[in-house]
Amino acid sequence: MTTEKTVKLAVNGGIAFGSKLNSKQLLTLAQYMNDEEEMELTTFQQLYVNIPESKLEEAKNAFEQVGLVHYPVGNFVKSLRTCNFCKGEIEEGMPIAKELNRRIAGKPVPFTLRPAYTGCPTACGEPLVNDIGVIKRHNERYDLYVGGRAKGLDARTAELFAGELTEDALYKSVDYLIDTYSANGKKREQFWKFINRYGKVELQEEVKAVL
Repeated sequence: MTTEKTVKLAVNGGIAFGSKLNSKQLLTLAQYMNDEEEMELTTFQQLYVNIPESKLEEAKNAFEQVGLVHYPVGNFVKSLRTCNFCKGEIEEGMPIAKELNRRIAGKPVPFTLRPAYTGCPTACGEPLVNDIGVIKRHNERYDLYVGGRAKGLDARTAELFAGELTEDALYKSVDYLIDTYSANGKKREQFWKFINRYGKVELQEEVKAVL
């Protein structure tokens, strides 16, 4: 018997107050799993689920109908890692996080890129140990960090790339960084290595020119 090829999807409940799933969403996920099959919970607030290729579009539609968001797995921009937005949607900038995620999640890149957003300087979303990190300040401005890495012998804290950005400038800056990485990065070149090779100062000057 030939085993049908499967496609791995990354699934979560989208950008919301905490990483939560309801019973309807869990039941929908279970419909596309065998009795002995397991889902992998990643550190990036995603579940990995293997979908039979013949049911891929059906599963995507079913997930969307119950509020699940799905993303490709591999060398793409991951969905935005966030904090729990403990002080409310507007105060901590959840609409900005949702729009940022909409703009970048799933974009193809040379190597998996992990972005993170946090709604206040407490930084619960861990923006300083991810490839791209955004921290919302108390004055409705945003600090953009790049080059963080959470694990390995080359673990590092992200460096400030641009501070006190407006909402529009934040979107344009992140878009430019990812597009430039996608166009100029070498195959499987990690984002922080790309920044070192391309030049952080050069990138900063190029971003300033498009704002």
